[in-house]
Amino acid sequence: MADLDVTPELLRRYDRPVPRYTSYPTADRFTPSFTADSYLAALARADARSDEPLGLYLHLPFCRHQCAYCGCAMVASSDPERLSEYLERLLLEIDRVVAHLPRRRKVAEIQLGGGTPNMYSPGELSRLLDHLTKHFTLVPGAEVAIEVDPREASASIVAELRAAGFTRISFGVQDTDDDVQHAIGRVQALDKTREVTEAARAAGFDSVNIDLIYGLPKQTRDSFARTLELALTLKPDRVALFSFAYIPEQRKNQVRIVQDDLPNVDDKLAIFCDARRAFVAAGYVPIGMDHFARPGDELAHALAHGTLNRTFQGYTVSHATDMLGFGMSAIGEVGGAYAQNEKNVRAWSKRIDEGALPIVRGVALSEDDERRRFVIRALMCRFAVDDAMLSKRFGVTLAGALSDGLERLGPLVEEGLATVAPGRVEVTPLGRLFVRNVAAAFDSYLHRMPAAVPYSRAV
Repeated sequence: MADLDVTPELLRRYDRPVPRYTSYPTADRFTPSFTADSYLAALARADARSDEPLGLYLHLPFCRHQCAYCGCAMVASSDPERLSEYLERLLLEIDRVVAHLPRRRKVAEIQLGGGTPNMYSPGELSRLLDHLTKHFTLVPGAEVAIEVDPREASASIVAELRAAGFTRISFGVQDTDDDVQHAIGRVQALDKTREVTEAARAAGFDSVNIDLIYGLPKQTRDSFARTLELALTLKPDRVALFSFAYIPEQRKNQVRIVQDDLPNVDDKLAIFCDARRAFVAAGYVPIGMDHFARPGDELAHALAHGTLNRTFQGYTVSHATDMLGFGMSAIGEVGGAYAQNEKNVRAWSKRIDEGALPIVRGVALSEDDERRRFVIRALMCRFAVDDAMLSKRFGVTLAGALSDGLERLGPLVEEGLATVAPGRVEVTPLGRLFVRNVAAAFDSYLHRMPAAVPYSRAV
């Protein structure tokens, strides 16, 4: 990546708002015409595939405070009663959904996200896992993952989480620089992060991971180089290196950020390239567009064997063919459809109290959607797609079913971001920086109608 010729002109052309493609169609294309009844029909289709494992995502939205950079669906509260009431409703939602899956009870993956899931005690989280395993059977090697804020954790808590059954743990680090931490409203001592990562390793977690963010206010190449140096001393198994999406029109908490404090696009790209070089030099394998993994990690194996997947939880090794979403704002991918819960905690709670499923919107995928999702995921995960893959899955070819996407790739091919050969599209090393732009060529919604909300920028 060090020798890539990223000119200012290229950046100006392609650093534009574009989806992250954790789904296709993207979430802004979901509609309220997809109702709870639509979800029940999708669950029935999913239940018919009884031998295929499921994935489960549970959203625990509470944080003690909201950080200035945050883009998550969160609730700023540490009130024990409020947290307890949410957990009780979450258990009820699980019971209601499970009632419509009498035959499909195998699970390959459980993910707890937020918010800050570890605002709950290990005992409460153990109860939640026990409730799930009462209804579902974990397949051998199933991953049980949790996102953890080190500021709300300790070595003993981490050990209790492992004892409760969690196998993978991800710690939010974001940046270690004092000026950056104060600018984003998240002050976190590195010693605290080191304490919990070492505790996780001692407790026997299969995978101990960290999250970093580039493009934050007050961040510079020099300051982030120090963050990278310190982050590598934690010896994470995986690193998620996320691009900060500055979208104050959607995220009102981001108005606390001084826009002039953000690195410009050239500096932001340089920070990413510096980070990529640092991780590769340290022996990590680049995964997709923004993850890095040790060579022996499952993500690296999945990349090598062409089984890497991309969902709302990012890059994953999960073999689950459907993902159930539980909790406020959670999105499920079930039975050829996406379904999203009420995004407001009070509205979600009201639907649960009424005895209903809290679905507020979604979309049932057409055959064309399925094909385009397949192509977009292949590009995002493997940087290539060909007729053999598409024909095996759908009995069609790129030229036959997706000629519009091939045509839209023309300018990107001329820029050196992609190559198109008969029956094959491949993202070039330079194009991997702009893989979202390459994938967008196959997004029919993006080229038919304006987006309902602004997307984050490509770089």
